[in-house]
Amino acid sequence: MSNAPRLTALDALHRSLGATMTDFAGWDMPLRYTSERDEHNAVRTKAGLFDLSHMGEITVTGPQAAALLDYALVGNIGGVATGRARYTMICREDGGILDDLIVYRLGDTEYMVVANASNAQTVLDALTERAEDFDAAVRDDRDAYALIAVQGPESPGILSSLTDADLDGLKYYAGLPGTVAGVPALIARTGYTGEDGFELFVEPRHAETLWRALTEAGAPAGLVPCGLSCRDTLRLEAGMPLYGHELTTSLTPFDAGLGRVVKFEKEGDFVGRKALEAAAERAAANPPRKLVGLVAQGRRVPRAGMSVVAGGEAVGEVTSGAPSPTLGKPLAMAYVDAAHAGPGTEGVGVDIRGTHEPYEVVALPFYKRQK
Repeated sequence: MSNAPRLTALDALHRSLGATMTDFAGWDMPLRYTSERDEHNAVRTKAGLFDLSHMGEITVTGPQAAALLDYALVGNIGGVATGRARYTMICREDGGILDDLIVYRLGDTEYMVVANASNAQTVLDALTERAEDFDAAVRDDRDAYALIAVQGPESPGILSSLTDADLDGLKYYAGLPGTVAGVPALIARTGYTGEDGFELFVEPRHAETLWRALTEAGAPAGLVPCGLSCRDTLRLEAGMPLYGHELTTSLTPFDAGLGRVVKFEKEGDFVGRKALEAAAERAAANPPRKLVGLVAQGRRVPRAGMSVVAGGEAVGEVTSGAPSPTLGKPLAMAYVDAAHAGPGTEGVGVDIRGTHEPYEVVALPFYKRQK
């Protein structure tokens, strides 16, 4: 097997734009085009254009597609209306998180599951295995789609100039088939930036046409191409978890403060139910650690794996950290002992190369857009 990174349909275009490329989950992806800060600020104030073709699309079809997904995932997927999407997770039997997902219901018996690039094969394998007793088919559609996102306050105006789809009627976490710049697309009002925006699923052969049309339509509004680096600072400010950082197989959704995605009220058994019921009780009675926000009082940037300290003792661990362009100071997400997790808790710091830098504990998210 070759270890060469996979290329998206937009690879040559990214290089022609002078993108700095990086290996991400086995894909060659744009890290940045110009400056991370400029790209980040464009999404917060105007609009940004992202290639997300590394995400893993898995199609589930058949008379028992809903029943399979209700069994395989922790959410109530059968209850999702056609044309709507749901944020959910797939867990192991022991409750550990295999991945966080978005599931789109495309029709009565057709769903699209979108997994993180690093976990797409794991999710595909788990769904295939869990489908054995169901009248449903699981199909690897990773090569069938390119995914382009336009995110930011100007994105509805930019996109509406290229489509006659009813964007005004498209709610957050909904998707509809339409044509954008002459290209057939699934238009979803979803994103990972904390801003309004859209994710457009198209055939790879149409990706370049769509990217160029969006670039041209967005130019007057200040749209810029954006890389993975600013996607990370945008999602961090918005308090959104990243698999491998805030979410891992050693944590349940309850440990991550995302117990709301687990729907015990749905009918029938689902993978991990028993372990998750126990985890829910533990979290309610005596949570070991809580996911919190930390805001730096100084300038030094915390990084994943650094210790959170209080009174000279380690009381937690940073899972993500970065300078925040919007807040103008370094931020982190961290799992912290419950005793030190309350917003405003005094005396909490991060051990940055032997120095205990002072941090303020805050509730997540750090940033919420004005609706």
